Amino acid sequence: MNTIIPGTPFEMKYPTEFVIFGIAALLIMSVLASKVANRFAIPALVIFIGIGMLLGCQGLGGIYFDDAWEAQLFGTIALALIIFSGGIGTSWKSIRPVLGEGIALSVLGVLFTAIFVGFFTAFIFKIPFLQGLLLGAIVSSTDAPAVFTILRARKVRLKGELNSLLELESGSNDPMAVFLTFGVIFLLQNPKESWPAFLLLFVKQLVIGGLTGYLIGKMAVGALNKLNLDFKGLYPVLSIGVVLLTYGLTASLDGSGFLAVYITGLVMGNMHFNHKANLIEFHDGLAWLMQIVMFVVLGLLVFPSDLVPYSDEGFFIAMFLIFIARPASVFMTLVFSKLGIREKLLVSWVGLRGAVPIILATFPILAGITHAVILFNVVFFIVLISVLIQGVSIFTVARWLKVHETIPLT
Repeated sequence: MNTIIPGTPFEMKYPTEFVIFGIAALLIMSVLASKVANRFAIPALVIFIGIGMLLGCQGLGGIYFDDAWEAQLFGTIALALIIFSGGIGTSWKSIRPVLGEGIALSVLGVLFTAIFVGFFTAFIFKIPFLQGLLLGAIVSSTDAPAVFTILRARKVRLKGELNSLLELESGSNDPMAVFLTFGVIFLLQNPKESWPAFLLLFVKQLVIGGLTGYLIGKMAVGALNKLNLDFKGLYPVLSIGVVLLTYGLTASLDGSGFLAVYITGLVMGNMHFNHKANLIEFHDGLAWLMQIVMFVVLGLLVFPSDLVPYSDEGFFIAMFLIFIARPASVFMTLVFSKLGIREKLLVSWVGLRGAVPIILATFPILAGITHAVILFNVVFFIVLISVLIQGVSIFTVARWLKVHETIPLT
């Protein structure tokens, strides 16, 4: 029996049992690959994307997939579940001391990074600043969860409150990058619109996202405490529904869906409700599954041969982002912080770019922005360079800066 999905670019003309076997092998291989990646301090993101590229039409799998809308749909759902997992697993007590710095990095740090990279991109490609700012906005957020995976694997943790600061930044800076990307696309599509309209949209996104996330988080806790479901297995199903409802409702109200999802998770994670421990563990495992699916799909979406023509530009922008834009943004944002120079340098180096920029790079394609496909390939190349350079060297940099603590073996 063959599996064919007509009318889509994702067609699989293989026996059904072969497809099922392949999915099983992919999941098991991804789990084992993540173990190897952690052992050698390599971000699992690289492994998963590599698997996707290997399965693509220019790899051994021969699967042709070029639908940006489907990739965006997969990525949005996966990101919502991943961000919720980060929120529900975050302790308010641990982030309270660094709340000011974390919010500053999530808002001002992302904004400064986008502007710096925007100017540099406009210079490199000789394009208008607004088009350069679009790329800067896309690559402005960080992927700190990959960093913690590496540090835990190497039995290392950061000194003081650095872990909490980076955890808060990674969980809350994606909404700002999403907003900036949507905002710049809006200005490119509506050149007669003014910057005040852009700022008004920003405030609207934050207010609606924050309020909706908080209210749904509170209501979800109340519902979980009052409902007495006959089967425990239905509680995870209900929690997934809460996550998707939060994102869908908030986005339909023109709010920041990702911010709302994170706040919903944060509210729920710091309140008592039935089966809380089980749900946290469930969403942790689900987040890993979503990462695997998301990165493999994004790997399928890219054509390796399309990366080569723009590798020089992508490399220069990545170097500028890593060594100039991110450090400058961190030091400007944390100028009044009590953190020392070494801590700020470490925060600057933990500027990995991950799945969010790749997903955001699909929005200009769907919006019909000029040269959007070129933009996507450059962003993909920047992410690979960032992960390979920063991700592999985080432990070494933390040791050089003397901001790490070795965890005793038990």
